[in-house]
Amino acid sequence: MADVLGIDHSNHEEREFEDGEHKSRSLANVRGRDVFVVQSLCGDERMSVNDKLCRLLFFLGSLKDAGAMRTTAVVPYLCYMRKDRKTKPRDPVTTRYLARLFEAVETDRIMTIDVQNLQAYQNGFRCRTEHLEAQPLFVDYCTEAFGNSDLAVMSPDAGGVKPAEQFRQRLERAMNRDIPLVFMEKQRSGDVVSGETVVGAVEGKTVIVIDDMISSGTTVQRAAKGCLERGAVEVRALATHAAFTEKTEHNLRDPVIERVAVTNTIPMVRGSGDLGGGKLDLLDAAPLFAEAIKRVHNGGSLVELLNSVDR
Repeated sequence: MADVLGIDHSNHEEREFEDGEHKSRSLANVRGRDVFVVQSLCGDERMSVNDKLCRLLFFLGSLKDAGAMRTTAVVPYLCYMRKDRKTKPRDPVTTRYLARLFEAVETDRIMTIDVQNLQAYQNGFRCRTEHLEAQPLFVDYCTEAFGNSDLAVMSPDAGGVKPAEQFRQRLERAMNRDIPLVFMEKQRSGDVVSGETVVGAVEGKTVIVIDDMISSGTTVQRAAKGCLERGAVEVRALATHAAFTEKTEHNLRDPVIERVAVTNTIPMVRGSGDLGGGKLDLLDAAPLFAEAIKRVHNGGSLVELLNSVDR
């Protein structure tokens, strides 16, 4: 992001103590400054999600204590956003708890991309929230990849129909032709996913399955099988967040999935471009975030940024 903006990123110091505690401090003078702190809150081989979250919160608090005029947490992958409501007795509403943690260290703004439940994200935080979308990146990718193919856009579950429909409309305008929307029935209880009904015609079409996240890859694999059984030519998947697990490699190698495109909001710590047998296309979200940071700092419009693909 700093490279895109043409600036140097500011240095900071992290110190580990023998008992497992730590401290972080900025090595740059932040008094009276507009400070953007970038940290994707995903676990990796070095640190857990909770470690990264704790360090980010403490660092944001230290910036306020050091006199920062405004702090913005730029979090390409925002953790704990999947549990945004009670679905079983005594369930946590983790999204709300997360918001309180950021507010406790006086964070002025949160910036992220493609959360699972936008309303829960916007309503859960009392500080300002900025929500970016990867759809412009996916539209550019699809217009180059698919040419004159007969396309259909699919949501792998009923809950994703609205963003899938928004993407379908954008893709129609970009490609100047009709593209139908289909979706698949899905129920989840624990780790068990069921439901096989495909709503909409996919026969003879290249189906684009779009979702906010791929974790194990089971949902994409299931959707691809359902489409091919109903006469689809091929199935490709798009997802913003590559929250890959140990199961992902096996599931994405299934020949029912032609290719998968994801953004780099989560580093490829569990795989590389060869994951899934070389089926993975990685799209760079840094320019989108960089432009959003510039507009937030200068008072520009994020709405115009996200709608630029429609002009």
